[in-house]
Amino acid sequence: MKTSDIGVIGAGAWGTALAQMLASDGRDVTLWARSGDLAENINVAHANEDYLPSVALAPTIRATADLDDMRGCDTLLMVTPAQALGSVLTQLAYAPRDLILCSKGIEAGTHRMMNEVARDIARGSEIAVLSGPTFAHEVARGLPTAVTLACGGGEEQWDRLSPLIARTNFRPYYSADLTGAEIGGSVKNVLAIACGVVDGLALGQNAGAALIARGYAEMMRIGEALGAERDTLAGLCGMGDLVLTCSSTASRNFSLGKALGQGQSADSLLADRRTVAEGAYTAPVLRDLARKKGIAMPITEAVCALLDGDDAAMIGATLLARPLKAEGPDA
Repeated sequence: MKTSDIGVIGAGAWGTALAQMLASDGRDVTLWARSGDLAENINVAHANEDYLPSVALAPTIRATADLDDMRGCDTLLMVTPAQALGSVLTQLAYAPRDLILCSKGIEAGTHRMMNEVARDIARGSEIAVLSGPTFAHEVARGLPTAVTLACGGGEEQWDRLSPLIARTNFRPYYSADLTGAEIGGSVKNVLAIACGVVDGLALGQNAGAALIARGYAEMMRIGEALGAERDTLAGLCGMGDLVLTCSSTASRNFSLGKALGQGQSADSLLADRRTVAEGAYTAPVLRDLARKKGIAMPITEAVCALLDGDDAAMIGATLLARPLKAEGPDA
């Protein structure tokens, strides 16, 4: 098949939305889907009804289920679930010039960030991270948003990539902090589950705001321990993404938490979901990493307990009963 110089790996909602955004100026974009049936549907109907319904896809998007068809792409956006990134990269038969990581999570077992996974497997590629407050359906519709593009190759890579992905309504900002861009996106998914629980329990907007603020303190603690910069976490890929994901049922993680707060079981909710609530898989990895580093992350611990089947109301009471202390990122 004819391929383009830019491709997207992963045809879920976010991957499809990014392909749509990239194709909005008439550019050819190759989109890899795990399912051959899904790839065929995208090519024939110019739609992805499974993951991004009611969006007419650009005719310049060409979908494939064959990773070999991505060989012509100098730049790949990796939008697989975080826990599948290593496996998919291993199957790629070549190393593209630029890998832009768009998955948000920490690898189970190894505690590696996605950029570390990519560096270990896709040797020869330069790594960048794209993160920020982005709901897929809004990006696909061309609504305005701004994101962080953290470039491991520094300003030279930024000069190469920023004009490739920038669009009138999709504005990237430069960073050299890969760790900060990744940890913000990973932690906010876990915190969004907690905020959804608050909504499901009908605890009010005061409680939700307090949880976001204390969750941000947790993000700062673990981020700094891993070498992230405070300014990064205070920006689009940290605070910006946190506010968006923790305040809307358009967030898969928030919706999962809301259902947990309403008494549904984690096992049934995760089994029924076509799309991945990454926070459910990141939470135990993040908890274990924080324990290893000696960092207190009580909200993350509470989310893990919920996912293990503990009662939401009891966990909320436990958080409120923690010792009184001064406010701050170390509290």
